[in-house]
Amino acid sequence: MTYERFAYVYDELMKDAPYEKWLMILTAKLEQYGIGGRKVLDLACGTGEMTVELAQHGFEVTGVDLSDEMLLVANEKAVKLGLAIPLFQQNMAELEGLGQFDCVTIFCDSLNYLRDEADIVKTFNRVHEHLKDGGLFLFDVHSIYKMEEVFRDHTFAVSDEDVSYIWDCFPGEEAYSVEHELSFFVKDERSGLYDRFDELHYQRTYPVDQYKKWLQQAGFTVTELMADLEEALPVTETERILFVARK
Repeated sequence: MTYERFAYVYDELMKDAPYEKWLMILTAKLEQYGIGGRKVLDLACGTGEMTVELAQHGFEVTGVDLSDEMLLVANEKAVKLGLAIPLFQQNMAELEGLGQFDCVTIFCDSLNYLRDEADIVKTFNRVHEHLKDGGLFLFDVHSIYKMEEVFRDHTFAVSDEDVSYIWDCFPGEEAYSVEHELSFFVKDERSGLYDRFDELHYQRTYPVDQYKKWLQQAGFTVTELMADLEEALPVTETERILFVARK
């Protein structure tokens, strides 16, 4: 998977992402669990939209992403707003040397991009090491229902003036996995012509009980599950599950 060009159309495609909802949940959970610190580690921060949002709301935030191109976009945003945000290029499964935080987040189903079970386990262990005692770990994942019923063998398309795309979803090799084949058409402002490029993305999820088992093995207590970013338990047709875990 490459982000060399995807990074520069990512924000257009994510313009309806629930960034305000994630911020509201994070803020509410820190208060609910009596965590007074404001140090947040935003893993898989992408182009920094959430990272910048956290910084603007008074959090001492650090961003980490696997993609240099994504981090370049994130840094451009921070500089433009006069924000000094530490940004690091690291694999979340090999996270190291960043100190300890009051809260670690992996939002926008980014954990589902880890293909191997071992990488999930390593990520949970690395997150645990980077949390202060009593700190919170918040992350959301696609449900099995979403993988099997919403994505599987479906095609999505958007046709806008500047950026259009066709998004085909196919079953992956492993259980509860999906291959996303995306073709983008981006308008060149100077020529008015459209430039096409293609991306292949792979996501995989697991049963809720499996995530719970891995979290507990890493030293976490799972305190809450939130269905579709609401204060409700997941049901059969829940599409996104947010975990609240405490060290």
